[in-house]
Amino acid sequence: MSQAMGMEIREHKSSFAVYVVLRMLVLAMAILQFFNGNYENVFLCILTLLLLLAPAFIQVQFRIELPSVLEVIVLVFAFSAEILGEISSFYEIFPFWDTVLHTMNGFLAAAIGFSLVDLLNRSDRVKFELSPLYLAIVSFCFSMTIGVIWEFFEFGMDQLFGFDMQKDAIVHSISSVMLDPTHTNHAIHISDITQVTVNGQNLDLGGYLDIGLIDTMEDLIVNFIGAVVFSVFGFLYVKNRGKKDSIISRFVPHRKSADRDYLRLVIDGGKATDVDSADEAAASAGSANTISAVTAKP
Repeated sequence: MSQAMGMEIREHKSSFAVYVVLRMLVLAMAILQFFNGNYENVFLCILTLLLLLAPAFIQVQFRIELPSVLEVIVLVFAFSAEILGEISSFYEIFPFWDTVLHTMNGFLAAAIGFSLVDLLNRSDRVKFELSPLYLAIVSFCFSMTIGVIWEFFEFGMDQLFGFDMQKDAIVHSISSVMLDPTHTNHAIHISDITQVTVNGQNLDLGGYLDIGLIDTMEDLIVNFIGAVVFSVFGFLYVKNRGKKDSIISRFVPHRKSADRDYLRLVIDGGKATDVDSADEAAASAGSANTISAVTAKP
């Protein structure tokens, strides 16, 4: 497996160059974080190294070919989310960073869902066929499901371990039925909020602290946008397949050809080596028997 993955990583020069550069940056960051005593960040670096291997593992294990453009995007996405976003605090420095990544996630997840169904659609071993419209719908639903599951994960980490993955936001107005003194489910609106006091301490935030809701909804909205964009392009791609080259083909995996199935090549190479070794051993044994027979002849 490791030999096949090595061959896979080196297959495309562009993605291999990106992989090498990002891997070196992650290793440098891991060393720096280790000497600074930030062991949680060291773990994130190790996780990122594993994520950088994910495209090669998927291609080898499932015998599918990822276009180099898609592979590069996946590598950059993993690096941007973990190393730049979490460790280098890009989520705080650039407010749009999280939004951009969630939009990319919606697009990539839709591409994955689309590809899985499209591969089944074109398989000779599986009786499965969806029209371009239903293929696009499945792609969209797959992406949104991934987005929702990720928000579940963020919520769980915040609740169980006290993290802040669902980032807070500052708002200047709220509406809540909890403020209704009559308890008749009537929303009370408070506007022009400029400060919040907790246990007698002014937080000096310039507004009200919204805990996670706005971040979650913004993430799902941009995930929705990314999913819709790819689903539309995916629909057009299948509808016009074979008529002309489409830019979306650079994001759609396909089954590997026999000469690029590196796992099979490695296995067959090992078998060939075993057969050659057995033949050599048999030949050596035959030669030894011949020599013995000649020696024993009176």
